[in-house]
Amino acid sequence: MKIFLRRFIWTSVFVGLVFPVGVILLYRVVPPLVTPLMLLRDTPMQYDFVALEDISPNLVKAVLVSEDQRFCDHTGFDWKQMEIVWEELLYTGTASRGASTISMQTAKNLFLWPSRSKVRKLLEIPLTLMLETLLPKRRILELYLNIAEFGDGVYGAETAAQNHFKKTAKGLTRGQSARLAAVLPNPLTRNAARPSQNVQKRADKIQRDIRIAPAFLWSCL
Repeated sequence: MKIFLRRFIWTSVFVGLVFPVGVILLYRVVPPLVTPLMLLRDTPMQYDFVALEDISPNLVKAVLVSEDQRFCDHTGFDWKQMEIVWEELLYTGTASRGASTISMQTAKNLFLWPSRSKVRKLLEIPLTLMLETLLPKRRILELYLNIAEFGDGVYGAETAAQNHFKKTAKGLTRGQSARLAAVLPNPLTRNAARPSQNVQKRADKIQRDIRIAPAFLWSCL
């Protein structure tokens, strides 16, 4: 019984700590070959990892403004946004946007399944802390932009740019970048190339927000 318990403890430590730390350290220099979401989707996968220098600054700014405006300030968790979401839920029953940061989404995409279960949310916490501790902000964003889903089976900025606009990620315009960022909350029902009225309105707001955004929003890059 003691041997079994000892093995169980060491296995748990390895799976819960050593393995993800090792993988994250590997991802400092090596791009992910695949993510759990890519494996779970029952559709052909399009995925091409590129360096952040090969992604248009227009898309970088659009994603930061729409997904995580405090990315350069927080250490993985946006406590101010969490407070806003909590107050909205408390007084209106709905939230205008979520509180998941780019770091949290990257941790989820790299290691976890896509469901909204409480177990997955709890597992996100230590994985996000590991990611923020072991990787620079620039690398976290680079990973996110390359593994985020921009359409059914379409992963990463490069594939999204080619799939939707027949160009490289580096050549994306402000409008195209804003539309790609606008589909991120629900890429399976939104289309950047043929945006619905709601997607276009969201993209227009993203462009307005970029114009008035202070420079410190991307100061860590």
